[in-house]
Amino acid sequence: MRAVVQTVGRAGVTVDGEVVGAIDDGLLVLLGVTHSDTVETARTMARKVHELRILDGDRSAADTGAPILVVSQFTLYGDARKGRRPSWTQAAPAELAEPLVEEVVRSLRERGAKVETGRFRTHMLVESVNVGPRTLLLDL
Repeated sequence: MRAVVQTVGRAGVTVDGEVVGAIDDGLLVLLGVTHSDTVETARTMARKVHELRILDGDRSAADTGAPILVVSQFTLYGDARKGRRPSWTQAAPAELAEPLVEEVVRSLRERGAKVETGRFRTHMLVESVNVGPRTLLLDL
C-alpha cells in the first residue's frame, strides 16, 4: 500500500459537479493499493496516517482531531521507467483495491478520525491548498 500524505488548508473532491468530500485544515491522503496488500496492511496504514507527526507543532491528526480526506489513487502504482506510456500492472484490480481503501477509512474512523472520501471508480476532480508544503510518501 502506498500513500501520499499532504498537509492542506483545504481539500475537496467533486464528482459530476457534486462535492462528495471536503475538509479544512487537515490531511489529504492519496491512497494506492497493490496486489499483496491485505486488511492488516490497510489497518497499519490507517494507524500510520492517523499518528503521523506532520502537522504544526510536531503533532498528528490523532493529537489535534484534524480531518482526513482519503482519495483512492491507483496511479500511485504506475510504472513509467520504460517508454512514455505508464504500466499499471502493479496496481491492484478494483475488486481487491476498493474493499482495502474502505478498510483504511473504516479503521481511521474507528480511531476517532473525521474522514471524508472521494468516490471509487469515478472521474474525480481533486483540489487542494497545500500548507507548508509538507508532503510524505508512505510505503507499506
